[in-house]
Amino acid sequence: MSTSAAPGSALPRFEPFAGGGLRGEAAPGLGAAEAARLADPASSVATIHWGRNYLYAAELRTASGTLPVVVKQFSNQGLRRRLDRRLRGSKAERSWRVAGELLRAGLATPEPLMWIESDPADGPSFFVARRLEAAVEVRHFFRRLNGEADAGPFPEVDDGSFLARLGALARRLHDAGIVYRDLSMGNILAVEAAGGDPDLFLVDFNRARTGRRPGALTRTRDLCRLPVLAAAHRAAYLGGYWGEVPPRWSFRWWFFGLSVSGYILKHRMKKGLAGGLRLRRRHSRRGTVHPHIPPAAAGAAARDKAVWDHLSDQPHQHAGKLEKVAIRLRDAPSHLRDAFCFTTSLAPVWRRYRELREARYRGPTEFTGIGLALRPWPADPEAQLREIAELGAGPLLLRLHPWEDRHDDEERLAAALAAAGHELSFVIPQNRDLVRDRGRWRAAVAELADRFSIYGPRFQVGQAVNRSKWGIWSFDEYLDLYLEAAEILRRRPGVEVMGPAVIDFEFQSLIALVNRRRPALRFDVVSSLLYVDRRGAPENRQLGLDTADKVTLLRAIADTGRCSAGRCWVTEVNWPLWEGPHSPAGKSVSVGEEEQADYLVRYYLLALGTGLVERVFWWRLIARGYGLVAPETDGSLRRRPAWHAMRTLIAELDGATFHGPLAAPAGAWLYRFTSRSDAEVVVGWSVGGGVRATLPRPALRALSRDGRALPPPPASAVTLDPSPTYFFLVAD
Repeated sequence: MSTSAAPGSALPRFEPFAGGGLRGEAAPGLGAAEAARLADPASSVATIHWGRNYLYAAELRTASGTLPVVVKQFSNQGLRRRLDRRLRGSKAERSWRVAGELLRAGLATPEPLMWIESDPADGPSFFVARRLEAAVEVRHFFRRLNGEADAGPFPEVDDGSFLARLGALARRLHDAGIVYRDLSMGNILAVEAAGGDPDLFLVDFNRARTGRRPGALTRTRDLCRLPVLAAAHRAAYLGGYWGEVPPRWSFRWWFFGLSVSGYILKHRMKKGLAGGLRLRRRHSRRGTVHPHIPPAAAGAAARDKAVWDHLSDQPHQHAGKLEKVAIRLRDAPSHLRDAFCFTTSLAPVWRRYRELREARYRGPTEFTGIGLALRPWPADPEAQLREIAELGAGPLLLRLHPWEDRHDDEERLAAALAAAGHELSFVIPQNRDLVRDRGRWRAAVAELADRFSIYGPRFQVGQAVNRSKWGIWSFDEYLDLYLEAAEILRRRPGVEVMGPAVIDFEFQSLIALVNRRRPALRFDVVSSLLYVDRRGAPENRQLGLDTADKVTLLRAIADTGRCSAGRCWVTEVNWPLWEGPHSPAGKSVSVGEEEQADYLVRYYLLALGTGLVERVFWWRLIARGYGLVAPETDGSLRRRPAWHAMRTLIAELDGATFHGPLAAPAGAWLYRFTSRSDAEVVVGWSVGGGVRATLPRPALRALSRDGRALPPPPASAVTLDPSPTYFFLVAD
């Protein structure tokens, strides 16, 4: 198949298909099975755009091999979208129809291969087209043309001639009776051609209207979405469209200029109101979910509406806001007990926090406890073991799923890791079925204790117990589960039981749980899933506390708890990536891979540098959306920057002695260590870029965050940026 269907031709013959809750049309040789695979975002190899609709790259399987494709997933949730789909067809089907009109008009577009609809009225629809290799958006041409700093690479073109080509392209659209309605910088792609101007391809045309000859107003509204600002540029663009340059006093000239200004103003206003708009969208879209998430069981009670999301590897709660409020009201006595425990325990916690904070960094501490959390990787278990070995990881935390019937993959992984000498601990999470069926819960815990206690002595009972999607609606429910599991686990000699596994910085829940009056209630290690601030850097503050302060508060809670023993672990942390529904959190809190790597190192330095927490575990090794290693669709594994950052951190500082922070300018940090080889190392970073700081002595050598050798700074003065740098000082 070609990169694009031949301009001037009709669409290739498409064959209808139906099955598995999907229907549509596909190119010959494709059908329902391949449609079902592509319609699952698990088939994606990369996220292209994550917004109102989800756009991802995938590989289409054909009899002659694989083809690179782009899948656009359209959401149909909400009354307006369902009605629009019923009256005008799905956006995927409309995209296919417009693609045919474009090709018949001699206009290039990536080759359409398939359109897919879900049978339910609010189910998603999909449009699949051939992926253009090395295509770039025309936005980079305009950014370069208008002198913007964030312009990306774009083929070398003559500005006037290229603008005239864009104008002529728009004219061909309108002459063919196509009003694009979104002819913007991102919807025209350029592919460099040998010995000539780049080829232009039109994409994202589900909003287009066909079969009408537009008038002057409609033409100008379609033209004005490209930021043609300078008079000379407008002359070239409008000349390409109208066949001659309109006089500057003419309606065509001044109305186009007015329309461009109005379009730019509208977008600036949207940007200025972005925060409020996002908030309104979040409220207006409550109850909407990623289309791949299965619905709750028919007739399920409000407490039982959580389902498993296989892409982010966590539950999703379908219960609505009013349902949650009603449940909270029914559970009011339990919540009142929590409030009483919190208020009566807060004073001693705060006193202990102030003591610990005052004593922090007064003496050297051992920097250790860089841990990694895992699930099995059945697709290539040997590759996972190699990744762990090459990473140099020490403590490992293996999450078990007690609701599953088989645990052979987990046991094989645990046996291999224990044989390699790793310190191994386990997590036993819960779901709603196990909360309701206590006999099944006890049987599952007993089986897991028998099978895994020979590989490691520590078990965390519970997971994110302050989140109803994990099956817990009141802390009394969790404590009942914990006590039953702890009694079973402690029958094995030497086993320690961890909990309560509160997620996020919700110290009120943690204080309440470790101070409950329950016979035999004891947490050998207080565990916390301490996500500091997913909306930004680990140095960010909440209620005035940054990462180091929050870890100090965690230890104060463990020290003063009625049921705790003064030890604490952070058993889960990560920063979600901008990878669509694979991300475990929303797009507003996702980051890029480079930011994730920076934040990982800085979190470990800030948290373990306190000397108050024994272990910190990154969740997890292999995963789309947040893991250190990205699984590719061909079965290979790609190490993300965070993998290299953790490997360098382990190699250079695991087992080192931390001597505390050095004086540094505002917004910068200098952490001083003595390595295991007695080298003096200072790790420096800043929240913003370009902060100047002074080392105690000049550096003999330097390493980047990822272990790359850097030129040593010529003197003690160094420039710090968000990516941590390791400075190895000359001997004193």
